[in-house]
Amino acid sequence: MSLTSPPLRWASNNRDGIQHRRNSWQDGVRGTNCPIPARWNWTYQFQVKDQIGSFFYFPSLNFQRAAGGYGGIIVNNRDIIPVPFGKPDGDITLHIGDWFNRNHTDMRNALDNGKDLGMPDGVLMNGKGPYRYNDTLVPVGIDYETIHVHPGRTYRFRVHNVGVSTSLNFRIQNHNMLLVETEGSYTVQQNYTNLDIHVGQSYSFLVTMDQNASSDYYIVASARFVNESLWTRVTGVAILQYSNSKGKASGPLPDPPNDFYDKTFSMNQARSIRWNVSAGAARPNPQGSFKYGQINVTDVYVLRNKPPVVINGKRRTTLNGISYSNAATPLRLADQYKVQGVYKLDFPTRPLVGPPRIETSVINGTFRGFMEVIFQNNDTTVQSYHMDGYAFFVVGMDFGEWTENSRGTYNKWDGVARSTTQVFPGAWTAILVSLDNVGFWNVRAENLDTWYLGQEVYVRVVNPEITNKTELPKPDNALYCGALEHLQKPQKLHSKSSASSIVAGRMLLFTLVLLYAATAIFQ
Repeated sequence: MSLTSPPLRWASNNRDGIQHRRNSWQDGVRGTNCPIPARWNWTYQFQVKDQIGSFFYFPSLNFQRAAGGYGGIIVNNRDIIPVPFGKPDGDITLHIGDWFNRNHTDMRNALDNGKDLGMPDGVLMNGKGPYRYNDTLVPVGIDYETIHVHPGRTYRFRVHNVGVSTSLNFRIQNHNMLLVETEGSYTVQQNYTNLDIHVGQSYSFLVTMDQNASSDYYIVASARFVNESLWTRVTGVAILQYSNSKGKASGPLPDPPNDFYDKTFSMNQARSIRWNVSAGAARPNPQGSFKYGQINVTDVYVLRNKPPVVINGKRRTTLNGISYSNAATPLRLADQYKVQGVYKLDFPTRPLVGPPRIETSVINGTFRGFMEVIFQNNDTTVQSYHMDGYAFFVVGMDFGEWTENSRGTYNKWDGVARSTTQVFPGAWTAILVSLDNVGFWNVRAENLDTWYLGQEVYVRVVNPEITNKTELPKPDNALYCGALEHLQKPQKLHSKSSASSIVAGRMLLFTLVLLYAATAIFQ
């Protein structure tokens, strides 16, 4: 794919859920990569090793995801490994997300000036606005997405919430959605009439076209946990059109869950998503052969967030009382060149007592250790948390404060393995993760406003043995900045680049040639 950047922009590109085994050099965040200067290109090279599933990429700097530039990544099974369902008749990717009419730089400036973003202007599906289901709410002339299907066939829908900060309820009028995969894990197969998809999350459904096609059908993504009457416009509507459809969709949209504020319904729905322990995924052996519930935990971190606070005159967000500040020199480069003073390896295992502070503080992970992380959400909105480099096991969630006794409620058998989990306000979510991937790995809020204001941290995982088997060498095309800027060689400026083809699965080299721009959706 080719992406083009306007002048005076810097960029980096992250692939949500792709683990980059032994290769945090390719992760595309500030802790591992220098930003790509405007009109430069940079080639990401990595293996999609030991992974299958549905993922997406996006620009990771300066709120640029809010301007677009995201797209889907599909990693298929190798032919020798059976998939736990029949081959679908088609594969459909849907990017859903809240949308603000303001430029992403204006949104960033609002946050810098201590303001909230406020209510979005709508919800997009694949970059398009809502079908005109309501003459009052939706003006004439809006371009909307139409999904063309044939009766009697079954399609795989891969749905990604790529928005800024809004949890969305996804549903297809009169159709059941059979959940089969989330973020690289095959799930226990269950039918849903609707599913809450939080910011940064990805799901795969099988949907059979079993209706009589008396008319087209609505595909809906609507805001959750908000005032329904005020947020009516924050609804995305696409059209599912059978080849024998007899007319346009009309009438009311399919109902969302009964209570827009019902977090208990949403939590129970999340708990119902389980790991398919008998299915193989990237390897022939069943997913459940990795018995995570029998592994001894070596490190425990309780990561508590709070509503935004003022630190040094600036509105910031925190984890454990620390608001993360990106260093001018990427952490991985600083380690490679032994640059001192770039970060501190002192992130606290529990919330700090005392005033919050801004620091570049890093978690000291234990190579081949088994870490328990509890996300405690003391804010007033749903937050999603993502970890680069790994799939973690979601073993528990509940309302209230987490305590040591909460471990008695953990699911130690078929908690789903994924890379992004929701944490409800006034609640906690616990994950377990095996730290077998050397590098610097970003843990962040996926909600862009929270992330931008400082709610992230890096986990440093280093093999104490000197070996070239657990981490790949620094790439020849590495960019340099900060204290290492003098090492950077000039590059010829480009106005365009040729697109690379994407080969998914089969443990092949995946190359993304990126000449950055963030104004369109690529799939």
